[in-house]
Amino acid sequence: MSAPIVAHATVKTKPNPPRGAELERGSFADSVRTYTVRASSETAPDSFQVHTGEARDIVLVISGLNTGELHATWGPGWRSASEAWREWAEAQAFMVFYNGEIRHCDG
Repeated sequence: MSAPIVAHATVKTKPNPPRGAELERGSFADSVRTYTVRASSETAPDSFQVHTGEARDIVLVISGLNTGELHATWGPGWRSASEAWREWAEAQAFMVFYNGEIRHCDG
């Protein structure tokens, strides 16, 4: 009778991310708040949204990514922001959506 064979796994697996975390692309900040960019789906998202705070206050939704007919919809509290700030925020959101986290931004 031979000794039992003991096998040890050598491959580490990633723990499952919290639900919804796989949709988050990253964040950017101005001098007041941090904004999180979240895709509408894991594969071929047609839109993304930008939110801030624990209550996930919707700042901006960009739709039409797959069709090329882009449309920006601003949340109610953000429509009155200056045009310069909205252009900056929209540019930062696209950068995060396509490239991930932005460490430092001045807005």
